[in-house]
Amino acid sequence: MRRQIPPVSRLVFLAAAVALLATAPAAVAVNVTAVLAAFPDLADFTRLLASSPVAAELAGRSSLTLLAVPNGNLPQSASAFAAAYGADLADVLRYHVLLEYLAPADLHRLPASGKLVTTLFQTTGRAPADLGAVNVTTAGSSLAVVRSPAPFPGSNATVLGAITAVPYNLSVLAVDGLIVPSGFDLAASESRPPAAVNITRVLADARDFNVAASMLEASGVAGEFEADERGAGITVFAPTDDAFAGLPAGDRLQSLPAARKAVVLRFHVLHSYYPLGSLESIVNPLQPTLATEFSNAGRFTLNITRTNGSVAIDTGVVQATITRTVFDQNPVAVFAVSKVLLPKEMFTRTDDGDDSIVAAAAASSPPPVATPPEASESARTPPTKLSSPPALRGGAQDYGTASAPAPAQAIGWWCIALVYLLLLPLRLV
Repeated sequence: MRRQIPPVSRLVFLAAAVALLATAPAAVAVNVTAVLAAFPDLADFTRLLASSPVAAELAGRSSLTLLAVPNGNLPQSASAFAAAYGADLADVLRYHVLLEYLAPADLHRLPASGKLVTTLFQTTGRAPADLGAVNVTTAGSSLAVVRSPAPFPGSNATVLGAITAVPYNLSVLAVDGLIVPSGFDLAASESRPPAAVNITRVLADARDFNVAASMLEASGVAGEFEADERGAGITVFAPTDDAFAGLPAGDRLQSLPAARKAVVLRFHVLHSYYPLGSLESIVNPLQPTLATEFSNAGRFTLNITRTNGSVAIDTGVVQATITRTVFDQNPVAVFAVSKVLLPKEMFTRTDDGDDSIVAAAAASSPPPVATPPEASESARTPPTKLSSPPALRGGAQDYGTASAPAPAQAIGWWCIALVYLLLLPLRLV
């Protein structure tokens, strides 16, 4: 005989069930950028996301799938890509946020026709019809492809694998490239000239270059760099903060007039784009700098060679090496150098035997100006540097004199006189 639950007990049971449902954990939004921060291979994509308004839009959402692009699969460096796409960047990133939680197992259960999934871009109202959605289809036993919905043209990307998941709030999948919504004028984006790279911003973002960045900002020379990018490009040698701290007290670089300080900054830039591989195999080691353009040909040049597996830069006063690549995206390359590059036209080594000490030339002299070609012939060929062995340096003997010592000359004359005296009796006979 089945027992009947009394009406009062039914009410108690129902109340308990309602209370249990009320205390069940609800879907909680996840800090997406914090989750991505644990994966260095997604650092560039994470920076793009964090610098856009999309990161804030994700803060109040759950049940998402993020299609993240690894560093090596982004078409350009993060800062150059953001400069090229400008306001469109946020919508491109929104197109990588699927408003549905898709685990790797879900990708294997897709129908043959694929699955249309709405993206965050659809919520902006700027996507006509269903062009704010992506079509996820299978491609073999272990791959899935995400593309714009057919028959509309657009880009596509292959899912490389799962990065991480916070069930059932966030699933992060790696894809092999950026997906651009259908209707974006890709041809126009690719044909328009990219925005000039802000060298000061690049140095500030890279850290360790606070002094160089502040000097560029204060001098106004950075604007010249951006103008020169339009031609053959530029290569910038940026001294680290440690390089500035290592300057000897006698160099007086910071006390130079603004015009001469600008010359020193231009001396750190080649008016051509050279990636590291090109510098390592450079054909003509003597390279003019931007400072050369304000002076005579052959002046303010850098001697660039490969020494002991690294690129060495000799100014005639300072010998520095490239320590790492800071930024490399045609037409701009920025390299960290171990020392501040001081031109021999403005600085010179002291004469006390310590080559590491550099003394400034007269700080009050005006910046170099162009002179007639015949007057600059001596500047085209740097003077040969003579040095005596360290053990003899500073001694009393002068090994640079071409004439014989006086005692040797006296002995020669005495020998001639003696021979004459011996032959004289024979002539008398």
